[in-house]
Amino acid sequence: MTAVSDTAAPVPDHTLSTALAADLDAADLRSEPLRRLWGEEADDALARGMREPILRATAGDDGVLATLGRLFVLGMPQPTASVSAALPRLGVDGLTALGLARIEGEHVVPTALLRPQSFVDADGMGEWWIASDLDEVARDGALPPDHVLGVGGASRTLAEIIMPIEVDRALDLGTGCGIQALLVARHAGAVVATDISARALAYAELNAQLNGVSNIEFRLGSMFEPVAGEAFDLIVSNPPFVITPRVDGVPEYEYRDGGLVGDALVEQFVRAAPGFLTVGGAAQLLGNWESRGGQAELALRAGLDRLSSWVPDDLDLWVVQREELTPLGYAELWIRDGGTTPRDPEFTPLLTAWLDDFAERGVTGVGFGYILIRRPPGAAPLRRLERVTQPVSNVGGALRAGLAAHDLLAEGLPMTLVTASDVTEARHLLPGSDDPSIIELRQGGGFARTVSVDPALAAFVGACDGELTVMQIAAALADLFEVPFTALWADLEPRIRALVIDGFLTPAAP
Repeated sequence: MTAVSDTAAPVPDHTLSTALAADLDAADLRSEPLRRLWGEEADDALARGMREPILRATAGDDGVLATLGRLFVLGMPQPTASVSAALPRLGVDGLTALGLARIEGEHVVPTALLRPQSFVDADGMGEWWIASDLDEVARDGALPPDHVLGVGGASRTLAEIIMPIEVDRALDLGTGCGIQALLVARHAGAVVATDISARALAYAELNAQLNGVSNIEFRLGSMFEPVAGEAFDLIVSNPPFVITPRVDGVPEYEYRDGGLVGDALVEQFVRAAPGFLTVGGAAQLLGNWESRGGQAELALRAGLDRLSSWVPDDLDLWVVQREELTPLGYAELWIRDGGTTPRDPEFTPLLTAWLDDFAERGVTGVGFGYILIRRPPGAAPLRRLERVTQPVSNVGGALRAGLAAHDLLAEGLPMTLVTASDVTEARHLLPGSDDPSIIELRQGGGFARTVSVDPALAAFVGACDGELTVMQIAAALADLFEVPFTALWADLEPRIRALVIDGFLTPAAP
């Protein structure tokens, strides 16, 4: 494997990028037109690493969209004459000057991918063009260590969990191709995007130019060094958190490996980030953390407790663990991610190195999930460590609402509450019984939680329509169930608070 990429980094140029964007717009190089051009099945096959179906679907088509699709989306050489016709404003010379292609004989050979990427946020739907290095399919082999990844699964996950809030200043630490900086820039006055890789910053700056985004500043450096002494309202990061053995023969990919032992990079980020937050400011990131020693369930909890110990008790900490992999499962995942499969002779030595590394630290599992740290605006800190394995949606909105509810509850329960519109109730009865043995409240959006409740709490939630006050409902239930009001309220009140935090109940509109 080569030490660095065999192609130069792109060369951002505002004039040339503007011309390229105009050509891409005129060609309608966007997700839906491309999907219609070569068909849904072929488009889905590309996501699984197969480009042959697209080649068959576009065989003989020398049109502008087909030419640019093969050149930029598949990363395949195209005839110079066809590319010149498809890029009338930029031209082939402009394309090579941007560092996105080279000329070989009668063909234009791409040195980067440039793909449309759809997104949805609080302002609606949109689409950007995102340039990145050639992937395994285009390269037909393993990736070089300085590879700049496009928009992958982790990027999309982070985009979904970022809280949709308006801020003055934001930081995207470890920006990669720049996708998070572009997203945050839609709701921030100014964004600083940093990366230890000059190659990644070149792609990120080019992508900002291509999409007409001008409120991002790009800085080279490791971790928080480029922003020393500054503070931000929002910090987002998809850091290179992958746990990689530090031994000879194991490649270190800049886009995923931070160069530290175990989960030390995530620990370093989590410990340092609060020092760069304004009051009320939040940091959000994806990460891995190790569970070490003990029985499986105790070790799992120990992993979350290790993570919690890195954050001072006077700060908000909300951790959502989405999955935990065994050392073997984790090693196989990331060895394959680098393009090495069990058929390759390098696979077994890499697997051995990973398993030996985990064994040295007594690692029994590796957790993955979302980390949110906030400098509280005054309320008592929120400390929440949980495992959520069910499908989720609009996580960013759910996190924002949960923090807002926590701040509100610091002042006491609202006078009136309403049941959220996505909440349903399920009752389970044994055959022949009139009384349910189980009552569940189910949430349709956000974390899609299911909460078991008793008849009193179910009745309370059912009565929350914004008309009756919380105390009026509680008093009526005390009469209905023939129990002292104080006893009922002592039982209900903490569980009502939990339902407010989780979004089952929300304050009634004034």
